[in-house]
Amino acid sequence: MKNMTVSNIAKACGGELFGDEKRDLEASCVVIDSRKMMEGGVFIATKGERVDGHDFIPQMAEKKALAVVCEKKPRDCQVPYILVQDSFQALKDIAEFYRSQLSIPVVGITGSVGKTSTKEMIAAVLSEGFCVLKTEGNFNNEVGLPLTVLQIRPEHQAAVLEMGISDFGEMHRLSKIGKPDICVMTNIGQCHLENLGTREGILRAKTEIFDFMNPDGYVFVNGDDDMLVRVKAVGDHEVVHFGLGIGNQIFASNVMNKGLFGSEAVIHMGLEVFPVEIPLPGGHMVYNALAAAAVGKCMGLSKEQIKKGISKVQAVGGRSHVIALPSYTVIDDCYNANPVSMKAAIDLLAMALGRKVAILGDMFELGEKEKEMHREVGRYAAGKGIDILLCVGVLSRYMYESALEERQRKAYYFATREELLESLKGILQRGDNILVKASHGMKFDQVVEFLETYKSEK
Repeated sequence: MKNMTVSNIAKACGGELFGDEKRDLEASCVVIDSRKMMEGGVFIATKGERVDGHDFIPQMAEKKALAVVCEKKPRDCQVPYILVQDSFQALKDIAEFYRSQLSIPVVGITGSVGKTSTKEMIAAVLSEGFCVLKTEGNFNNEVGLPLTVLQIRPEHQAAVLEMGISDFGEMHRLSKIGKPDICVMTNIGQCHLENLGTREGILRAKTEIFDFMNPDGYVFVNGDDDMLVRVKAVGDHEVVHFGLGIGNQIFASNVMNKGLFGSEAVIHMGLEVFPVEIPLPGGHMVYNALAAAAVGKCMGLSKEQIKKGISKVQAVGGRSHVIALPSYTVIDDCYNANPVSMKAAIDLLAMALGRKVAILGDMFELGEKEKEMHREVGRYAAGKGIDILLCVGVLSRYMYESALEERQRKAYYFATREELLESLKGILQRGDNILVKASHGMKFDQVVEFLETYKSEK
């Protein structure tokens, strides 16, 4: 890892180095999971809710670690160690230092909805011309982002970083670590209102991504979003808007929706006009393709490379992932949820041919208007021709009640996920199209697992 010597790491995190025999050696990796330690790596001991990394320090000599970063003097440490006040802060400081040593272009992606699918689309396009490192899983917060940055290696020619927040100041800190050269903003929806208050607050928090971006960098935002359209310039640089409207600098026309099999569109980027095949379902994927095309163009890719990259993108589990099973077609969108993404998922289900079943659960972190927002989703589902609506969780009762008020034909309410699973066998039929969506804390991945193993007898 470039310039990541033990002495530089100690300076970066403001720690005190004990044992300087390896001070000038470069680390092979920096990890917080002892199981991922490689020879010559640095282990940062962090304390979690269930596991304290300090307990694994004695194993580091056996794993041939270069050094350890810890908050308290270890009793049995046979490798050099760096003593710090806060291991998590040290992780961020070390990642920030490492990022400053790198010259590869970094794409930072934020927004209320669609960050992950946009990240996948952009990474797929850039992979046609570069060796790309991208955020994996949900590593988009103040722990995951620095760990992702620390994964960058000499062979990587670009990095695509997803940046997620729930409060003010978080994006400022993430931007300080990632220092993006290109910023992409997907939309401003109704999520994390518990901390951010209003959509105006969300916009203010998300635009902290610009605080440490490259002053000569590029900014691409969704010009069809009523909040983001206000973002006209960052510093001395004009913001580029993408969307379906021709008022955007980058826009799509001739959009053909193919239901669960994706869509087709024609992308316009100045004098360049070309058709694309978007394999992932949902109208929002057209926006993701536009963002990917914008980033690809500014990084010098041809329209042929952009088209190929978009056509090759694959869904990530838990995010609009269509699973064709012997008995059903399942739309696995259970990673997270807010009112905007709920409606988008319901729109996607409404495109399916055959009986439509929506299994919807609680949406968290919506603040004082959470009850009305659940009612709003219930009304929306009832108006979209969903054949069967299954509402699960304490807050979803409001979703269920509003759907009944709108004369939803068949609706069921379950207080818990376990009650739902006990009843599904009597409700589902062979050939159903089933949407599964809720906030991550509802653990609806277990509902998807049930559907993958259960074969309908009807």
